[in-house]
Amino acid sequence: MITDDRGLNRTGGGQVLHPWHRFVALGDSYTEGIGDPEPRSLGGLRGWADRAAEELSDGQPDFAYANLAVRGLLLRQILDRQLAPALALKPDLIAMSGGGNDILFKRGNPDRLAEKLDAAVGVLSATGATVLLYAGPDWGNTPVFSTIRGKVAVYNENIHTIGARHHCVMVDLWCLPELQHASMWDPDRLHLSPLGHHAVAVATLNALGVPHTLEPFQPKPLPDQGWKRARAEDLVWARQYFVPWILRRILHPEDESLTAKRPLPGPIFGLGRPGPFPPGHPVAGLNHGMSGGPAPQGQAA
Repeated sequence: MITDDRGLNRTGGGQVLHPWHRFVALGDSYTEGIGDPEPRSLGGLRGWADRAAEELSDGQPDFAYANLAVRGLLLRQILDRQLAPALALKPDLIAMSGGGNDILFKRGNPDRLAEKLDAAVGVLSATGATVLLYAGPDWGNTPVFSTIRGKVAVYNENIHTIGARHHCVMVDLWCLPELQHASMWDPDRLHLSPLGHHAVAVATLNALGVPHTLEPFQPKPLPDQGWKRARAEDLVWARQYFVPWILRRILHPEDESLTAKRPLPGPIFGLGRPGPFPPGHPVAGLNHGMSGGPAPQGQAA
C-alpha cells in the first residue's frame, strides 16, 4: 500500500505525479455512480470512480479511464462480464468491488463469495497493476439491511484478508465515519448520494497516497425526529423503495440490455471520449465530445 509520496514521479517544477496512466473500475451500481446524477457525464452519472479519475488525470496528459460497472449485477456476473474485458484494457490501476447484491438479495454466503473474489483478485494483481479493494459500509442503522450486518462484516474481513494476500490497496468504507450520516445516502438508503460519492472518492485518493484538491464535506447534523416519525419514514421508504427492489429482482434478475458507461479507456474530460457504443446505450448517437444523456431510470442496486 502507498502511504506517502514514495514511488510518485515529480516534474521539474516539483509537481507530484502518481505512477498510474490507465484506470479501470469494475463493479455494480456503487461503482457505476447510481445516486450521483450528472447530465454532463457519460451515461448521465458521475460517481466516486469518475470523481477519483478526475483528480488522477490532473497533470497526467496520457491518463485514461474506463468504467465497466453495471448496476444490479451479482459478483459472479461482474466477474463473468467484466474481468476479461478489464484485462484486455491492460490497466495499471484497477478498482474491484462487488458482492453486496449477493448478500442483500440472495442471502449469499460471505465465505463462498470471498473465494470467488480471491481468485479474481489474484488474476488482476498478477498483471502487476495496483488493485483497489473496498470493504462495504455499515448499514446497521437501516431497517431490513441491519439484518445482514453480520454477513457484511464477515465479508469485509475476508476482503481485508484477500487484500493482504495480494498486496492490494484497501479502502475501508465500514470505518469511514462520514458514511454514518443520512446526507451521504440517496433517499433509497442503498446508494450513495453525490456527497457520499465525494467522500468515497476522497477515501480512495487518500488510500492511494495521491495529493488531490477534494475537500471533505462536513454535513450538518440532523435533528432528532422522535421514534414515531422515524418509524413512519421507515414504512414510506419500504413502500417506495424496498418492495419495488424486491419485485425487480424477482421479475428481472439480470438485464442484459444494460451496458457499461465507459467501456473503453479515454480522457476523463473533453474530446476523445470512448465509443462507439452499442444500440440502447445512454450516449449512443451522441458526438463523443458532447455531454452524456439523462440519468438512467429504474435504478437498481
